[in-house]
Amino acid sequence: MKENRKLLKEVLRDVQKDMTDEEVLALLADSRVSVNPAEEKAKYTLGQRAADAIAKFAGSWAFIFSFTGGLVLWMVINTVLATRAFDPYPFILLNLVLSCIAAIQAPLIMMSQNRQEEKDRRRAENDYKVNLKTEIMIEDLYDKVNAILAKQSALEKRLNQQNSEAASGAASNEPKKS
Repeated sequence: MKENRKLLKEVLRDVQKDMTDEEVLALLADSRVSVNPAEEKAKYTLGQRAADAIAKFAGSWAFIFSFTGGLVLWMVINTVLATRAFDPYPFILLNLVLSCIAAIQAPLIMMSQNRQEEKDRRRAENDYKVNLKTEIMIEDLYDKVNAILAKQSALEKRLNQQNSEAASGAASNEPKKS
């Protein structure tokens, strides 16, 4: 439990050195350790939210089907138009467009993944703090239950002694029959 108290001091900034264990536990019980990750969404800039939206769409089946449809449509139109095509058969313009899309899309997806990694790290840290608080509170309850059981055992022993003394005293006070 001493190691947990060291960790607790990191979690609770308000703990002073002269506080008793009960005061620390009361402070811990009254404090809110967990954080709602949904509240952090509002802190993102417009660019960050746009990158997340693009990455979400780019990783969906809707994007794959629509992108494939666009590519097929591009090739069919340019093949049908033949000599009047704006991008004839080797589709050099299409290759340029695809390269530009990939060059822009890759950094956007990486930005979104970095933000997701940061969110995951904060969630793990939040889970750790909640688990630590729970562990400390359970340890305290366990210590209190053990103290209650020890007192109960001591009381039971005293009662048994008093009952045996009363029984032996009653036996010695009885008149002897001959």
